[in-house]
Amino acid sequence: MEAKNIHSRKANNHEGWHRNTALCVNLKTILRSDRAMRQGKDYLGMLRLDVDCEEFRCDEHYSFVETLAWSEKRNPRVFNGKYISVTRRDDGSLRPNFKPMPQIGETLSVDNYAFKVYSEIRQALKGLVEE
Repeated sequence: MEAKNIHSRKANNHEGWHRNTALCVNLKTILRSDRAMRQGKDYLGMLRLDVDCEEFRCDEHYSFVETLAWSEKRNPRVFNGKYISVTRRDDGSLRPNFKPMPQIGETLSVDNYAFKVYSEIRQALKGLVEE
């Protein structure tokens, strides 16, 4: 215990070192995007100080778990029209989704609405299949 306290005081007295800088740690990484961390690449995740364990050489052992970025949507929208949208599922399949139906009346007939939905589905599939 006494040696650890001396080491911490020495590290804090050096110029350029901050109190929250750990000089020697063991780090276990759990990554989703790579097998091993790449130099210069930023990873989004959670770092935690694990319980002290005698099997590690350093005084502190950390775990880093990479998390998915918030910008990655689960089912991204690949087509967004006036009457339908199309999303891509995790397995790669496409799913058409109807948007709220406008009031059928004098300005929009059932046949006209059905034709516009058909046109958007055709437009979406034509653009996605040709990719």
